[in-house]
Amino acid sequence: MNYTLWFHEVGKEHTALVGGKCASLGELLRAGIPVPPGYAVTTEAYERFLQEAMLGERVKNALGRVNPDDLSSVEAASREVRGLVEGSSMSTEMEDQIAECYRRLSRLCNLPAVPVAVRSSATAEDLPGASFAGQQDTYLWIRGTDDLLFHIRKCWSSLFTPRAISYRIRMGFPHEKVSISVGVQKMVNSWTAGVMFTLDPSTGDPSCIVIDANWGFGESVVSGECTPDHFVVNKVTLEIVDRTVSRKDCYYTADAETQTVKRLPIPEERQCNQCMIDQDVINLARIGRQIERYYGRPMDIEWAIDKDLPAAGQVLILQSRPETVWSQKRSGPLIGKKSGFDLLMERAMKREKVPR
Repeated sequence: MNYTLWFHEVGKEHTALVGGKCASLGELLRAGIPVPPGYAVTTEAYERFLQEAMLGERVKNALGRVNPDDLSSVEAASREVRGLVEGSSMSTEMEDQIAECYRRLSRLCNLPAVPVAVRSSATAEDLPGASFAGQQDTYLWIRGTDDLLFHIRKCWSSLFTPRAISYRIRMGFPHEKVSISVGVQKMVNSWTAGVMFTLDPSTGDPSCIVIDANWGFGESVVSGECTPDHFVVNKVTLEIVDRTVSRKDCYYTADAETQTVKRLPIPEERQCNQCMIDQDVINLARIGRQIERYYGRPMDIEWAIDKDLPAAGQVLILQSRPETVWSQKRSGPLIGKKSGFDLLMERAMKREKVPR
């Protein structure tokens, strides 16, 4: 069984095996884009886990009792199914294969028990006319084999959040038709991070690249918890044509003592400082343009600047997926709930500010 595959071993043709997110990371590597190393725990691993733990019928029965018009019914089913998945054990063979890849990744990074991001990668994330992306969980700064295995099960169980269950029912999409992979990716020790769109999300102008950034990990930007610094770059000349340096009051970073991710206040003297230098903005825009050319369409991109790497290689791409808002506007209305990326773009379009 293919329980694990390294990112450099996969591409878009492996979406059914590693999900949209991990397949995209493999495609980025093929395009020569800087991506933190890692591997995918495949959909075959997830499906074998359900089979070996004899969860298939129990999950089906729990979901079959859902009344989509009754929120308490959806939440009860979610709790039951997530408890089943998180409380069951993987086979020794599966655990060994996942753990061996983690050991190899730690050796590659020259770090014992390398901190990783554990990211859900569902097989239906980027289907046309649907908004599956952003419905499953991501866990940051996970260290050690036991913690990794636990959070892989939590990612699997996030396929059954109340939001995901309700959305699939509303869309008429069978639960059993969606599978899930998990990406295990070296955690970037971010000095600055955020999102980038290879068009202007406020107008749909394809001649611009728009970058939103904050100190620390990108979670504060994607979740909308802060008002990020905002840069608009001309896609042809790579000149910064507009910038807004915002007051940023919170950020996420790793706590050295507890080895966990913490949300911290930004010191007042740094709140109004530009969080990335102009050269990094330009370098990031150049990479965004390269990604768009490779895919042949506008893209949503999550990125980070690693403070532990030499200056020339600090800009890293964490995720990339096709832009959906403007393509949906051209083909029809958006359906259902929006991902974190979509919410961020909607906020930018309305020129809203996050309340302080």
